[in-house]
Amino acid sequence: MSDGLYTQLLDLACGAFLLAAVLVLWRRELAAIVRVFALQGVALAAIAVLLGAHEKRWDLVAVGIGIGVLRAGVLPHLVRRVLAALTEDQRGYGDAGAESRETQPLVNVAASLMAAALLTLLAYAVARPLTELNPTPATRALPMGLAVVLIGFFVLVTRRRALAQVVGFLLLDNGITATAFLTTSGVPLIVELGVSFDVLLVVLVLQILTTRVREAFGSTDIDDLRELHD
Repeated sequence: MSDGLYTQLLDLACGAFLLAAVLVLWRRELAAIVRVFALQGVALAAIAVLLGAHEKRWDLVAVGIGIGVLRAGVLPHLVRRVLAALTEDQRGYGDAGAESRETQPLVNVAASLMAAALLTLLAYAVARPLTELNPTPATRALPMGLAVVLIGFFVLVTRRRALAQVVGFLLLDNGITATAFLTTSGVPLIVELGVSFDVLLVVLVLQILTTRVREAFGSTDIDDLRELHD
């Protein structure tokens, strides 16, 4: 693979990775958000595979393929199962769409997109010293990974549905993983496997917890649960 082609493909993968995070802020249907998250998993896997292929590190290519299976396949499938269960339960209450949409986020769509633009600019400003220190194609793409970290945290704190907050957590983790790949040209296989299994365990726990909350209180809206607490 030539350096020019490698740079173009890496920029394309990182651009798709960042775009997926922005689309999560734009869409309100939770099913669409899960699909976008799966596409981001594909972009993250492409980043790892491109880095491994360029550096002829086949262990990194294997890590990238594993990331694709986990974060574009397994994790979205688990989240879809939770969403399907919540929607099916809600049909019994005569409102099948209540749990399938983020109807009233704490920040509206227009303000969320503006916040995403500002967070991306902040990521570029923070990462500028690092990119100037070692101006390789990977480090030049580093701000996109940092931007996804910030956007994931923003989703986590501004969404009201528990399932949307789970996706925000997963976006945050994807951003951290991409940042690690772009700054170090990959992490050891055993480290990535450990982190991935930790994330999978967290999602499984959140899946069970979300289902139990829905069964007990009839909603996964965080504000409704807070009112029950009060």
